[in-house]
Amino acid sequence: MKHLLLASAMLVGAIQGAYALDNSAAVKVTPLLKTSTSWDAKPITYPAGAAEVTALMVEIAAGGQTGWHEHQVPSFAYVMEGTLEVTRATGETKVLHVGDVLPEVVDTLHNGRALDGKPVKLLVLYTGSSEKKLTVPHPEFTPPAK
Repeated sequence: MKHLLLASAMLVGAIQGAYALDNSAAVKVTPLLKTSTSWDAKPITYPAGAAEVTALMVEIAAGGQTGWHEHQVPSFAYVMEGTLEVTRATGETKVLHVGDVLPEVVDTLHNGRALDGKPVKLLVLYTGSSEKKLTVPHPEFTPPAK
């Protein structure tokens, strides 16, 4: 009886293992980003309060820009189409291409601009709280002359 139970357990384990192998062979995982800082090297911290995750598709027309703004919560932008230039109020810029991921700056003024005469499409994930705004526009801001 012990041998029958042992054989049954081994068979079940082998069958489950085979399905796991089949499933893992059909799934490809590509790491896109692993970081503890935003692109300005500041630590990512999550706001207090009730957690709220928001996913947005953001489209910037060819030659268009987001306008100066800041985020109150950590967000992560994945470039699906086009080339994006992000500029901080300090003048520091970062250029992103299709497939790039940007850990966005928090509480820091910045502007996004579509380059190369083509539109930009972003998938942006915000990891915030229901008490915080995702984006705060600052139309009054004028960057210093270069």
